[in-house]
Amino acid sequence: MPTDPSETAIGRHPHLATPLAAGRVRVDLHSHTMWSGDSTTMPEELATSIVESGIDVLCITDHNAIAGAVELADRLPCRVVVGEELRTAAGEIIGLFLVERVPSGLGHVEAARAIREQVGLVYIPHPFDPMRRNLTEPALYELAELGLIDAVEVHNSKTSLASLNRRAAEFAAEFDLAAGAGSDAHVPDAIGSAYVEMTDFTNAGEFLAALRTGVVVGHHWDEPRQWSARIVPSV
Repeated sequence: MPTDPSETAIGRHPHLATPLAAGRVRVDLHSHTMWSGDSTTMPEELATSIVESGIDVLCITDHNAIAGAVELADRLPCRVVVGEELRTAAGEIIGLFLVERVPSGLGHVEAARAIREQVGLVYIPHPFDPMRRNLTEPALYELAELGLIDAVEVHNSKTSLASLNRRAAEFAAEFDLAAGAGSDAHVPDAIGSAYVEMTDFTNAGEFLAALRTGVVVGHHWDEPRQWSARIVPSV
């Protein structure tokens, strides 16, 4: 598994130069592949970026799909957590450690319960970011008050205003929720822009416990990919 980031990746994301402590792993909780309608990242490109960045665990959270994560789980040079960023009637929610796709278009409470029924984790991406399909604030607070949130994304690398990430962190602290971070990568070079350094784990329960004592690492990075001629297979 990758542990030593390359100079190329460090050039993009300087924080990767900080050594990783023994027994810890770098976990990106939010990423996309060509199975998402708005990403063209192919498996070979993703594998290269994982090796360059030293990411140990990648949560693949394609839009309304888990097929890519399932297919890539045995193909990538890192561990994969099967996830889905699904659109609800009130905005987007991420399910982690899924075994089945959760249909889009459900109500936010119904979607969160559907994730929990799979013994999955409910992770809220980019809350408070008006440029994204974030959950509405009433829906966000309702889920928190119902105890249907496991973790909140307190650093999203595509969120341009640091104040929005800080607000997410304050919300997580208010409800004593685990804090996560993700690249929200839609292009290969974004891998490594944000992650959580945390104790290694073997299942969803250990993951959530480790996340609570993890360290969020990342910076704002939302660069377009360099153009190249390529054919993206239909998914």
